[in-house]
Parts: sequence; C-alpha cells; structure tokens
Amino acid sequence: MAKTDLPHLKSTIYLVDDHPLVRDWLARLINEETDLEVCGGTDKVDEAIREIQRLKPNLIIVDISLRGKSGLELIRFLKDQNPDELILVLSTHDEAVYARRALKAGARGYVNKRETTENVILGIRRLLSGGMYLSEALTESLAASSSPNKNPDLAGEVNLLSDRELEVFRLLAVGRESSEIAKELSVSQKTVQSFCARIKEKLNLRNATELLQAATRWLDAQNSS
Repeated sequence: MAKTDLPHLKSTIYLVDDHPLVRDWLARLINEETDLEVCGGTDKVDEAIREIQRLKPNLIIVDISLRGKSGLELIRFLKDQNPDELILVLSTHDEAVYARRALKAGARGYVNKRETTENVILGIRRLLSGGMYLSEALTESLAASSSPNKNPDLAGEVNLLSDRELEVFRLLAVGRESSEIAKELSVSQKTVQSFCARIKEKLNLRNATELLQAATRWLDAQNSS
C-alpha cells in the first residue's frame, strides 16, 4: 500500500536545490505541516538520484539550476525511471521561459520562488492529491504564448533553443565567461563554444557581441515582466 493511502503517515518530500539556505527554508516550511516531512535533500544530481531511489519520497522538489546538470535533465531521468514520480519545480527562473520545458520534461507543477510560502504548500498538496499546480499568471502566459496571433520576438525565438543552449544563453546573460560556464555545466570550453555557435545560428546573430547583447536584452525583459 502506498504511503499516501495511510492517513496516519506523513507524505515525504525530497529537496534538490543548489542553495543550502533554500533547502533549510523549505525543510522548515514543510516540516511545520502535520502531514508532510522532508526526508532528504542535496544540490548534486547524482546524489539526488541515489537518494531518491533509496528513500522513494512521495514528491520531489527540483530547482532548474543545479551543479553540473540542469534540473530539466534530472526531471527527465527521474520520469524515465518512474513515470509516476511527482515532481514540483521551485525556481527563480522566469516561468514563461522554463515552465513549458519543465512540464514537457515531466514535472507536474511550477512555483516561482518569489511566490508566497502558501503557494509552495498549495503546489505540494495539489500534486499529492493527483492534480497539477501552475500560478494564474503562468497559466495565462502559457495560453498567450501558444496563440497563433502572437507576434514573434526575442522571447519567442529563445523557445527555439534546446535546454542546454538556453542554460548557456542564461549564463551569458548574467555575465559568465565561457570558462565559468564550462565549469558550471561540467563540459569543455569547446562544447560551450559549440552551444554558442548554435545559439547564434538559431537567433540569427552574427557574432559574440550580438550574442551577449541579445542575452542581456532577454534577461532584462524577463526581470521587468
């Protein structure tokens, strides 16, 4: 019998976030609920996979940015291993850009860290009860982005990028050098350069200067929305 079928047992939650303070905050928030408890957490993808397989939590909370790999990659792996896995994304990254990718990867909900703590708990409970969680603003944004009348712009073109290309684009936008990006993503600088070349091709950018300008412009647009 599943743990959620036993009302006297708490639903267990595993946390995957690259900031220890965020994991501590989440653990305190969740453990205050009488029917929920955090069973573990980490900032490392490989450790998360091992611990999740061992602990079999009822729900997993994943951030998009993790050490070495994207949270999107972790979500896909976990869903491949167990299609019934309940995964809630909790991230600072722009919902309009990343939520669609997270849902496509297999997440059942997306909560922005700027939302209220009540929404975090609401998202957890919504997934545990068999539903999905998206904020009202996110639902409207996803609907608008799928409209056939939507005019193409940089934000729309960015959707052409693969998950890895988008991560490189985001890191460029926040001022990372190629060597720093390579280290953060656990790839070679040559691989980062290949990603940059594909990004320039997809976004019709002529050189590295235009690439950096486009990345900065895109990030400014996300922060002002």
